[in-house]
Amino acid sequence: MNLMKTLIACLGFMTSVALAASPDYQSPFLAVGFDRHSPEFSFFALDSLGQGKLSDNPALPTGQTNSAIQFFQSGKNHFGWTQLDAKGRSVAVWEIVCGAKSLTLISHTRSITNPSPLVLQFDQKSNHATLLGLMNPDERQMRLPCVLHLPDKGSMKITSSLAGGKLNYDARRRRVPHAFVRVEFPPATKEHPLVKYDLNVATIYPHLPQIDGDASFDGFRRSFLNIFQVNPRVQMLANNAASDPCPFTLFMYSEVALQTPPLAKNLTALDMVRMTLDRYLAGAKGYGQVGYACTPVDADLVPWYTPWTTLDTCPSLLIAACNYVRGTKDFMWAKKNYPQLVVWGREMLAADKDGNGLLEYPSTGNFGDRPRGDRRPSNWWDTINFGHEDAYANALAYHACREFASLANQMGNTNDESFFNAAADKLRAAYVPAFLNPKTGVLAGWRSADGELHDYWFTFVQGAAITYGLVNTNLADSIMDRLLQKMQEVGYTNFAIGLPGNLVPVHKGDYILQNHPPTRYGEPLLDDGSDGFQFYENGGATGCFAWFTVKALYQLGRVDDARKMFLPMLAGYAAGKFQGFDSPGKSRDWRDWSGGGHGYEGLLVDNYFALLAVFDEANTGYSRPR
Repeated sequence: MNLMKTLIACLGFMTSVALAASPDYQSPFLAVGFDRHSPEFSFFALDSLGQGKLSDNPALPTGQTNSAIQFFQSGKNHFGWTQLDAKGRSVAVWEIVCGAKSLTLISHTRSITNPSPLVLQFDQKSNHATLLGLMNPDERQMRLPCVLHLPDKGSMKITSSLAGGKLNYDARRRRVPHAFVRVEFPPATKEHPLVKYDLNVATIYPHLPQIDGDASFDGFRRSFLNIFQVNPRVQMLANNAASDPCPFTLFMYSEVALQTPPLAKNLTALDMVRMTLDRYLAGAKGYGQVGYACTPVDADLVPWYTPWTTLDTCPSLLIAACNYVRGTKDFMWAKKNYPQLVVWGREMLAADKDGNGLLEYPSTGNFGDRPRGDRRPSNWWDTINFGHEDAYANALAYHACREFASLANQMGNTNDESFFNAAADKLRAAYVPAFLNPKTGVLAGWRSADGELHDYWFTFVQGAAITYGLVNTNLADSIMDRLLQKMQEVGYTNFAIGLPGNLVPVHKGDYILQNHPPTRYGEPLLDDGSDGFQFYENGGATGCFAWFTVKALYQLGRVDDARKMFLPMLAGYAAGKFQGFDSPGKSRDWRDWSGGGHGYEGLLVDNYFALLAVFDEANTGYSRPR
């Protein structure tokens, strides 16, 4: 008997999955289908540009059934579910009215005392959906209004008739049968017997007249919001909705947020930056900070066991705070939090232990002193032996000093303004002499404690130093000449999938020791690193950090060189080449040079920072055929 019940339950779940194969309603902008035994979506696809690209269905059935609930359809665009009340009467508890660009969800209590919520659940491996908006600390609820965003697909603005309404919001990627993102629309209650939710298709991106009508920017239009993902279990911007918050990337989100139109009424992307900053200011930790996730937490986080915080964490937090204030003019927030921001700034500069103007990380960075899981490198590139004096982190720190000095001026703190400008001057004077490699003519990644330069032709190091003004124009052009020549020599041309972080193999003595196969995370077995090359951070291609290189070229006026990289990347964004999975466990956020996936996040928001280069491209005056 139990076996028969199990078989019936499995057949019910399989039926639900099968029904998900086709929508009940479709327009050029959206396609939706509905479960027959539970108030939930079985099909959900968006195309915010109205081009009818709706074949991919990331909806994930919950498998729940309730014999008291029945599906109904009334006309071509009116659907819902009835539920039996205490007297056995069939009562409509949820109704959905579909429009070409809208969904209206209506919940009634009527004679039902405990109606079910309406569930919209996504298979995260199919699409890394997210809700964008504001959350209270320690609550898995998203305040309304908010935005439902499906990366590379489109967005829907969500509002409610209920003042102060919230949506239940959760996401997991580990220790569950299927990685999921789940949104629940709470039903009507005795106090609120009728509740409406309005979902409207939206294209949210900066409107630039120069690119109107140019289809090559469709990836920009669909994907501009992709860099924003809110993790509901920590209530912060994160790598994706079920991944780690990383303070050393918050500056990227803030740069994009400065250019993002309002998400909804009284909601901006900078509000999400502030929400995340507020969590860090209140003592929350993120990946890269001492103590992060080292005690059990109810989320799928990767602990930071390293005894030091990365060198790029404080600069990133400072830049994000400065960008927030610049974009919002919220000087009340700045005044309230200024003392802690100064603490971050002075903590950042206190890393200059020898007084030479450059920040130093406690790990030596010496060849052979390889990173491990409990002793990570000094910056975002956490499998490469960045240590001691780190060229990327110091470039970011320089920018943070200049930005914070400007904020100090606005706040009337002239002593702090002078202090941080002086620190920036000292850092800049030391930078090129410390990192320029006379053998290659480009900047090395780091100078280790033994005085050696570690130079693997890092593309982003050159880009960051030039973008932030640490290198004069003549030297910058020379560096870029050499970098592009090297790129040609090594044969990298597949710009549709981004750029490699380094153009030659990182040697075994400068790569992490974790005992993974070389093709998984680039960890070499051979001393020259060649067997790990093109995999993950050891020369793998990615959109992450590509902005620095592209931006530097535009900034130098080398528009043709920039376009050779960036225009194929735009096509890659339009084709969805920077997210999703090629095979089990291997995702497209990192690729080998032929395009094979070697990442693991599925979606890593840093990949979409490079979309900011559209502003540079749009301002070149170049006109393409329409």
